[in-house]
Order: sequence, then structure tokens, then C-alpha cells
Amino acid sequence: MTITTRKAALGGLAMFGVIALLAACAPAPTETDSGSGAAASDFVPCIVSDFGGFNDKSFNQSSFEGITAASEELGVEFNQAESTTADQYSGNVSSMVDQGCNFILTVGFALANATRDAAQANPDVQFAIIDSALSNDDFSPLTLDNVKPVLYDTAQAAYLAGYLAAGTTKTGTVGTYGGLQFPSVTIFMDGFADGIAYYNEQNGTSVQLLGWDKAAQTGTFAGSFDDISAGKTISQSLIDQGADIILPVAGPLFQGTAQAITESGKDVSIVGVDSDLFETTPEFGSLYLTSVMKQMAEATKQIIVDAAGGTFSSEAYVGTLENEGVLLAPLHDFESKVDPALVTEIEALQASIIAGDIVVTSDATPK
Repeated sequence: MTITTRKAALGGLAMFGVIALLAACAPAPTETDSGSGAAASDFVPCIVSDFGGFNDKSFNQSSFEGITAASEELGVEFNQAESTTADQYSGNVSSMVDQGCNFILTVGFALANATRDAAQANPDVQFAIIDSALSNDDFSPLTLDNVKPVLYDTAQAAYLAGYLAAGTTKTGTVGTYGGLQFPSVTIFMDGFADGIAYYNEQNGTSVQLLGWDKAAQTGTFAGSFDDISAGKTISQSLIDQGADIILPVAGPLFQGTAQAITESGKDVSIVGVDSDLFETTPEFGSLYLTSVMKQMAEATKQIIVDAAGGTFSSEAYVGTLENEGVLLAPLHDFESKVDPALVTEIEALQASIIAGDIVVTSDATPK
């Protein structure tokens, strides 16, 4: 467990053909001038990671960038507790309360119960949790006035990625796998599967998806989000079965996928998740077809700034294609390799999803 205090800065991310100007779904984070005055000077934001840590090149890192940017804008310092094992979650959240944090950002589905318990015990402290709503011990939904769920309808952007993969594959086979079977994982896989199915329907093709059966909700999982060797082994198996595009929904395990591709010597590419992997791990840049991005840095920054300005709301934020909370990353090195007509089709699909003409569904879609 690592607990420290930081003050820092953040750069932005390039988007798929647009610059993201994030507007929340309900309620919208609002632009506030909270960088000076008593509210900001007395405000202590804090963050607790899951065991992937803040350098996971995935959602922990993006959330960390968000609190970093918010703290710089506000002119305050923030506290952090970096978890290295799951049994540290409750203690790390409690330690942030004990250090006088006004606002605590917890990162990941696995911290839901620790967040709930701390919030119930400390109603004057505001919380936000990435990728999860709250529930009681019997799994019934729970809403607390001091907890804001930060959720992402990643199935929408993954649908576009599935269509892109189906239109790009040369073998007619693509693959996916997850870390653990959490809703925040399977929502990517559901959208990806539906995008492939829609491409097949529209083009009379039969592109096959390995690693996930949406109807049965069964598939291939590594059993963790930290065993990169497991990601490599699964990816080797997918490559051996003919997959030439792989979607790893497993945090840093995509690095194992990159290793498997490199060692195979085959023409296989990766669809990343959470962040634009071309930007976060450029050493594997030539392998990334695109990434399904959750704009966590942008959303968390604004939620924290709002809290400092006295406009905290416990109503869930849901990132969608419409508010640009989820997006496809640029094609980068693949821009010259992908048929421009396919890109045009994807842009039209995105517009149809935003308009509601195509409704992307998943058992894990945020309600």
C-alpha cells in the first residue's frame, strides 16, 4: 500500500476525428471558477486505486490524470492511496477519510463495497466511484446522497470497434478476452460482438468472434487484471485459432497480448480499451488498430472541480457517444490501411447510435 500527497498537471488526448468537450449525461458536470477562494483552499481531494495501481496504463492511470488536472486547476494538493492487493481497499479508503479528505475518488468495480461502507459511516465526505453503482449486501440497488457513480456505456463505442474489426480482418476471425467477468468488462465484449454481428448482417459475411458468446454470457477470462503472462497465453491461443484482431478487456494484460503477437510473427492487431493505447504504450504502437476509450480523465476532473465549487451531485454520470464520454481513438498507424469507405460507414453508425436509430444493448448497460 502506498499513500502519498501530490500536486500535478495533465495533457489531453486526441480523439477519433473530434476534440472531446465532455458534457455529462445526468447531471452535467459544470464549468466553475473554483481555483481561488475559501472553498478551494479548504478542499482536499483524494483517490484510491484498485490493485492495478496508478501506472496500469488503463483506467487507474486515467482517473489519476483526472484528479491531477483538477488539483492543478484548483491550486490544491491531493492525497492518494495506491492499492497493491484487494484486501487493502477498505483500509485505504478509511485512511483517506482519516487524512481529512473532503472528496474521495475510488477506482473500479471492486471498491464498491469499501466505498459504500465508508460513505455510510462518513456522510459529510463526498465520494465518486469509477465503473460501478452501489448495492446492498443482497445486491439490491443503493443510492447514497454522498456517492456519485461514474459509469460508461462502452458498449456503444465497442460496437463501432466490432464493426471496424469485422471490416478489417483478413482471416475472418477476431478474438476477445476479459480479466474477470465484471459488468464493466463484459459491456465491452457485448458491444464488440454486436458490432461484428451487424457488419455480417449488412455485408453478407461471416466474421467469427472467439472468446465471447453474448447470448450465453460466457467467454474467456484470465482470472485477474495483473497476470500479464495469462494475457499472453490466452492471446497465443486466439492467434493459433486464426484471430488477427484481439480485444483484451483486462487492464494491463494487453501487454501480454502485444508480446504474443510480437513473438508469433503474424499480422495481428489489438483493439485497446479505456485509454488510447497508442498514446499510453507507444512501444507497441504499430499493433493498435484503435482503442475504445472511456474519457475518465475529463469526467473525473470536472466532477472534482464541481465538488470543490459546491455543486456536487450524487446523480450518476453516464459517458456515452453523444456526450463523448466514450469514443474510438484515432487509427494512427492504421489510417492508411483501413478502407476510407469503412471509416465513413463507422461515422454513419456513430451518428445513428447518437440519434437513437440504433440501440446498443448489454446486460451491463448503465441504468
